[in-house]
Amino acid sequence: MAKYAVFFTLTGQTVKAFMDKPSDRAATVGALCEQAGGRMHAYYLMFGAWDGMVIFEVPDSTAAAAVSLAVSSTGSFQHLETHELVEASDIEGVLQSASALTYSPPGA
Repeated sequence: MAKYAVFFTLTGQTVKAFMDKPSDRAATVGALCEQAGGRMHAYYLMFGAWDGMVIFEVPDSTAAAAVSLAVSSTGSFQHLETHELVEASDIEGVLQSASALTYSPPGA
């Protein structure tokens, strides 16, 4: 299964709702990942440019897009950014594939 990292920022209204009525958001996100045929590995809140991140795995990019769209449709987030993760142990195969490709930059 493919793994993804999703970075998110919450709307002010969502933060207020958390403050007024705290809930286990990790359980909610985990259930969503299971509905998409996968599972959540981690859910973190953090300081900085992003309010949090989730690492999850689902069968393919279509399932990852479905998870992202389902979450986006709630209006609870200002921004979501999803990245597919590549295992460090897979880099050799990626590099071999890349070395077999030929690319000519513009103007070359």
